[in-house]
Amino acid sequence: MSDSGCPVVRTQVRDAIGVITLNRPQRLNAVTHEVIIRLREAFRDLGVRDGVRAIVLRGEGRAFCAGLDLEAGIGDPAVADPALAMEQGMRTGADLIRTMRAVPQPVIAVVQGHAVGAGFALAAASDVRFIGPAAVFSAPFLRLGMSVGDLGLSWFLPRLIGQGRASELFLSAGELTAGDAVEYGLAIRICEDPLDAATEYARDLAAFPVYGVRASKALMDASGSAGLHEHLDSEARAQVVGGLSLPAREAMAALLAETKKD
Repeated sequence: MSDSGCPVVRTQVRDAIGVITLNRPQRLNAVTHEVIIRLREAFRDLGVRDGVRAIVLRGEGRAFCAGLDLEAGIGDPAVADPALAMEQGMRTGADLIRTMRAVPQPVIAVVQGHAVGAGFALAAASDVRFIGPAAVFSAPFLRLGMSVGDLGLSWFLPRLIGQGRASELFLSAGELTAGDAVEYGLAIRICEDPLDAATEYARDLAAFPVYGVRASKALMDASGSAGLHEHLDSEARAQVVGGLSLPAREAMAALLAETKKD
């Protein structure tokens, strides 16, 4: 529970869209061990629901996520030794990211304010990012005496914006404005209401046949590690299964009927 007695993470499902909300606005949604646990539970729960076609990840209030809660820390409170507690906390955080990437539905992050450290990582681990004019992505690790990146950020960011830009950002303990994020390709555009834009996008995704969306996410994930020949085989298998599915055959028949009218 949060300081106010409310859940630190809320989950809602509406119209085939799961919405996961970081719910510590009084702490700018900073993460603790409990927040990490609840996020992992939320993704696990939504990931196995056949009726959920897309997942939106957002923060309550004016920030997406201010990173680590410096008062509470990320250490597992059940472990007495501070070093072991922090190690367990980081392992749990890594498992959260694995869970995020393992869910079959696309994950859409809504960044309306600061996304710092772990918050930056959660946005980067998502499939798509919708950002508001006040969005700021910050990587202050070196300034705090830490190594750059956690929760997979030093893996995701070079792949999203390029090695050179990621290195410059990390090694300057810098930040990206909303304009920078669009210029670098981290986000596509700046939205006055990023939650509304993300929800509309998720609604469109939810209307597509399930197999194509989930297979596409899996193919794009695999493309980062698979060789070309292996990936071509994976694409071919996915196209065969998708092309022979009932929704694909119906869609192609409808398209063929339309072309014959012309």
